[in-house]
Amino acid sequence: MERFSRTEKLLGPEKLEKLKNSKVVLFGAGAVGSFAAEALVRSGVGNITIVDFDTICISNINRQLFALQSTIGKPKTEVALKRLSDINPACNIIQENRFADAGSIPEILSDKPDVVIDAIDSVGPKTELLAYSYLNEIPVLSSMGAARRSDPLAVKVGDLFDTVTCPLARLVRKSLKRRGITQGIKCVYSTEFPAHPVKQKLVNEESGGEGRPVKFLGSLPTVTGVFGLVLASEAIKILTE
Repeated sequence: MERFSRTEKLLGPEKLEKLKNSKVVLFGAGAVGSFAAEALVRSGVGNITIVDFDTICISNINRQLFALQSTIGKPKTEVALKRLSDINPACNIIQENRFADAGSIPEILSDKPDVVIDAIDSVGPKTELLAYSYLNEIPVLSSMGAARRSDPLAVKVGDLFDTVTCPLARLVRKSLKRRGITQGIKCVYSTEFPAHPVKQKLVNEESGGEGRPVKFLGSLPTVTGVFGLVLASEAIKILTE
């Protein structure tokens, strides 16, 4: 059977062809983004750009598809390219091992992809990406906070400005409002109240003693994975319309 015959049976040949000819740019190849990227490639999307400047560390293994014992220390985009190409060698995968900011985002999105997926976890770059996509009329799907949640059934889809219980969404809304954006950005979010972050003291590398306390955000693949899969599902709807 052909690689995407099961997809074709469900969606039909015309929609599968649309997926093959579509281009998606995904920002953030971590806990949420890795699941979204893999679902898109397994669904038959023919062109995908992965944007991430980070490398894989051992603490990523509990929730990221690209994080394996053998990939620790490697750039996420490099691992993504290898894994996704192994799923579908015909997929055109571009790796952008760079930071998403006001300088790089316009360049990365210069050819106006069919869909942008935002799986960035920092407010500044996230807001920059959402604002640029919105103002340039590029369809964008955004992930809100998936950490500190344990109930995958609380994951919902809605307008960013209608979300509740999500601290990240609140910060992003506030930042976007300063730019005059008050509606029209679809996101995946959780209605579950987030658990309190755990503070842990790091070792001071210079003295060998305890360093300053740092907040660690607990997470489960059962929730971050659902976020990524729902993002991919919403993207497929847009791409096959």
